Amino acid sequence: MSSTILTSKPMRDARTLTRPVFAMPAEACDSHVHVFEAAEKYPSVDAPHYTLPDGGLEKLQGMTDVLALQRFIIVQPSYYGTDNSCMLDALSAAGPSARGVAMVGENCSDEELKAMHVRGVRALRLDLFLRSSWPTADIIAYIEHNVRRTRAIGWHVQFYTPGWVVRDLLPFLGGLEADFVIDHMGYMLESDGLTHADFDRLLDVIRAGRGWIKLSAPYRLARDGNFERLKPMARAIIEAAPDRVIWGSDWPHIPEGGKDTGTLLNLLSDWAPDAEARRRILVANPARLFGFGQ
Repeated sequence: MSSTILTSKPMRDARTLTRPVFAMPAEACDSHVHVFEAAEKYPSVDAPHYTLPDGGLEKLQGMTDVLALQRFIIVQPSYYGTDNSCMLDALSAAGPSARGVAMVGENCSDEELKAMHVRGVRALRLDLFLRSSWPTADIIAYIEHNVRRTRAIGWHVQFYTPGWVVRDLLPFLGGLEADFVIDHMGYMLESDGLTHADFDRLLDVIRAGRGWIKLSAPYRLARDGNFERLKPMARAIIEAAPDRVIWGSDWPHIPEGGKDTGTLLNLLSDWAPDAEARRRILVANPARLFGFGQ
């Protein structure tokens, strides 16, 4: 990742967000958000990639209220590293409408994982950007270690990873006997040397195995803002695994806090034009994956 420190911009007022163009199903879930609070209470890692975003829980709930999103998943950001305090406190404040995805270090005990489970955590986030220089065998060993830990508590793992690492892991992921989620539609950027054939191989693995894909952060793939060219990719993902696709806004859109989250949600009207398909993506699939109602 770049060593440049990005300047996080102020959040867009939730009242100005574009409203959904389709009927939002009850208990719709944003499966990928981050929360940031005061630096005095929640210090960052020593060298964060961006300045403190304007993304507190109150503003998050303003966004979800306007867009009729009744559930959300708070994903631990790299900004806080393995100190999950901000995420956990936000879960406690949000109550049963929220679940969490934590990042932990090797010194995190099983008792700490169980305590996080009580507070609503249901997955571990594995930062493979941070480990992208490792040999593939070492990355696999790291994943296997964390899968063993999550299996014992009934969680799954989520991969924050460049697409070329996904490509190199496909033979392993095809046989992985555990639920795993790949963020940001696989993050397969042509600028990183990824091809349509690589994406097709990813779909084959997802279709035949236990992988899930998150329709999130389209602006990280279409950096020019041309989301229309992502439609074939999104539709192919939904067709490959209709019961293992979830949607996430990536709020607060680091570092571009002024993005219109409503326009990102409305991409689903084109990517999944069938109302039942949207209900699975927004309601049924995340409810099953994160254990809402359990």
